[in-house]
Amino acid sequence: QVQLVESGGGLVQSGGSLRLSCAASGIIFSIHAMGWYRQAPGKERELVAAISHSGSTNYADSVKGRFTISRDNAKNTVYLQMNSLKPEDTAVYYCNANFVKYDYWGQGTQVTVSS
Repeated sequence: QVQLVESGGGLVQSGGSLRLSCAASGIIFSIHAMGWYRQAPGKERELVAAISHSGSTNYADSVKGRFTISRDNAKNTVYLQMNSLKPEDTAVYYCNANFVKYDYWGQGTQVTVSS
């Protein structure tokens, strides 16, 4: 059974930082591309950051220079370090694992940034 469990969300003031974690089980973590998506109320889910199995990364323009995605294959965990948070970063953040046609999602963790 595949499980992606996010943690680290919460309430933070504008300009603050949070670190999200996503622990994966039931998959061969090292071969999966991993991503963080977010969905704000009334908006579509969007890609925030992704990291390939080899470590290549890409970011949404809105978070470049502020967020950093990383992975620890020994711990089957992907991280999202979020700095200089803004109120517009408020959303539910979801972890995603992808390999070819296989696509898995976590349950999401709420991030709220107050102004």
